[in-house]
Amino acid sequence: MNEIKIIGVIGAGQMGRGIAQVAASSDYQVVLFDAFEASLKKGFDFIKSQLDKGAEKGKWSADFAKAALARIKTVNSLTEFKDCDLIVEAATENKVIKFDIFKKIDEVAKPSAILASNTSSISITEIAATTKRPSKVVGMHFMNPVPVMKLIEGISGLETSDETFSAVAAVAKKMGKTFIKASDMPGFAVNRILMPYINEAVYTLHEGIASVADIDEAMKLGTNVPMGPLTLADFIGLDTCLAIMNVLHEGLGDTKYRPCPLLRNYVNAGRLGKKSGRGFYDYSSQQ
Repeated sequence: MNEIKIIGVIGAGQMGRGIAQVAASSDYQVVLFDAFEASLKKGFDFIKSQLDKGAEKGKWSADFAKAALARIKTVNSLTEFKDCDLIVEAATENKVIKFDIFKKIDEVAKPSAILASNTSSISITEIAATTKRPSKVVGMHFMNPVPVMKLIEGISGLETSDETFSAVAAVAKKMGKTFIKASDMPGFAVNRILMPYINEAVYTLHEGIASVADIDEAMKLGTNVPMGPLTLADFIGLDTCLAIMNVLHEGLGDTKYRPCPLLRNYVNAGRLGKKSGRGFYDYSSQQ
């Protein structure tokens, strides 16, 4: 397999912009796409601000920040991915959207290109089946925020080749990440454990057992985690948490994965967490 030199990133939101920043900072050429021009500009501007802040704090030099930013090319068409060696999809956690993206990039990407999904729960085997290159489709589940979190969860679909998996493992290593392997089961490893924990915290609130603040304080001080489950849910996005719980419930068929009605109500009300200004906590003053 050819050496990976150019990485395409689909989606300039919270995850995509983080992946693009880390890839560019690791000496990869990056092609960044978003379906919305405003989101693409916002994502690129955010990367620039993060690189500049890092230079101001002494994490790296101003020259390093400038060079990393110069390696990122923003585009408004998927046809611009034709020369990419690896394409990482970081779109919304929605099957229909992801399947459509993979069908399209399979048509424009060169035959040797690896297609990866940053999905946190959707089957890599199902995603791969929408393409004509299932052996070159793999899961690369980055953690949020990408520049800070050290883990990448690697997932092989049924047809993913060992060569493909080894190639993305090498990319993860070059990015300074720890790469673990998880089976292609609903939620993989991280969210199979994390999301039921968050969902149970929402049930604890829903049933009036403890308040939002007390649930978070109890878990922080009682289990030594840095962030309470409801704060974490707000940070991840309640719509994303609900989407993953739906995948777990549907895929595993066990009632223990049933999303809490309160979580569903919050999402229906548009209370999605930090990104919308309100979730379990109010972030409107930070907007």
